[in-house]
Formats: sequence, C-alpha cells, structure tokens
Amino acid sequence: MLAKKIIPCLDVINGRVVKGKRFQNIQDVDHPVDLAKFYSDAGADELVFYDITASYEERDIFLHVVEEVAAAVGVPLTIGGGIRKLEDFSSVLNAGADKVSINSAAVANPDLIGEAAERFGSQCVVLSIDAKKNNAGSWDVFVKGGRENTGWDAIEWALRGQELGAGEICINSIDMDGVKEGYDLDLNRILSEKLRIPIIASGGAGEMQHFADVLKVGADAALAASVFHYKEILIGDLKRFLQEQGLTVHL
Repeated sequence: MLAKKIIPCLDVINGRVVKGKRFQNIQDVDHPVDLAKFYSDAGADELVFYDITASYEERDIFLHVVEEVAAAVGVPLTIGGGIRKLEDFSSVLNAGADKVSINSAAVANPDLIGEAAERFGSQCVVLSIDAKKNNAGSWDVFVKGGRENTGWDAIEWALRGQELGAGEICINSIDMDGVKEGYDLDLNRILSEKLRIPIIASGGAGEMQHFADVLKVGADAALAASVFHYKEILIGDLKRFLQEQGLTVHL
C-alpha cells in the first residue's frame, strides 16, 4: 500500500503566508521560507504554495518566493496561483518547483492541462478544484479564488482533467475551508471511486481524526493550513496517530 501523505498548504499574499475562512477574513501568519523550513523539518511529505490573489489580480506569480523556498527545503513543492500559460509552468519549474497546480486557467483553457502534461509530464500537473455543494446535492466548480461559480460539475471536471492528462487532483471544499469541522467525506469518497489518479483532500481539517477519516474514504493525501500554522496539530504527532489508525505513513 502506498503511504498516505500529509501536506501543509501555505497561501501567500504580498510575500507573506496568510489564512482565512471560506476565502474571507484573511490574517497574516508568517514568512514563507521560515514556515516551509519548519514543516520540512517536522516531517511534511510535500508543501503546497498558492499565490491566492494572482489569478484574481491577473498578475504574475511570486517566483522569488519559489526560489527561496526551493533552496531552503528538501521536500517536493507544488506551486499554484497565477499560472495561465505553458511559459508559466516553465518559470515555476525552473525556479525549483516539482509540480504546478492550475485552477482558474484550466477552466478557461482545458487544453492547457494536456499541453503541460505532454511537455513536462503528467506528474508535474496538478488540477486544483474549488468545489461548493449546491442545492441539488452535487458540487459546483468555483474559480478566481472562490469568487466565481462556473456552473460546472466538480466530479465531471475532475474526470475530464484526468483524461486530459492531470497527474493529481486537489479537491478543496469551499464549504469546509477553514471551519475545522472535517473534510467533505462524500466528495472525496466519490472522487476516489471514480478516479485512477491520486486525490489530495483539502478544506476542513480541525483535529487528527479528520485526517484519518478522509484518508480512509480514499484520499491519497490530506492538505491543511491553519491547524499546522497555529501548531494546533504537529505533523509528527499526526503521523503517529494515523499509523495507530492502521494507515501507512512515512514517519
């Protein structure tokens, strides 16, 4: 059995790590390099950085931050936010990233997924989906940092992304984002049953059991931010707990 991964997520605005709830009430947390080094030393399997206003503000991504973090840590880095074309993939990967996450740009131009996978390999392409449950009981895809509803079905979009060449799907529940009441288990269960590529669950972690729950329904990795940023959960303690729950993790 492949080991489940624990991935801290660092949202960045103006060179600082921040955190909010349901994409609102943004608060300053720390410097990205300092926090990345802390997580790398603590046993994080990977790190994800999102420039969370780059797409909305239609500006380029924070390459200087990518370069500094890549030089300081030894774990794989995924970078997202402000990626709009193949040249952006090249810039981010050349700056030291291992994977590139696309969200709004993939919705605007789905062919970008396949073009990036062909040039850089599927393993470099992460399709990130911000999903919000609708009144019909399914999930809609949102873009522009959760500001705009596309009307697309999140499950269907994930399947299409897989067929286009994405190597991973990062599924973020807007409903659960930052509220610490647990991941959207139904959403992750359905995706794990339908997809053959890895799923990264995002949005909702508040206690160790939440990680165990989502990994047990089929997610391959669990991503979280505030519980790690504010040291409410330490990664070493979490991994030992998950191991006691019968899950395979790298200690």
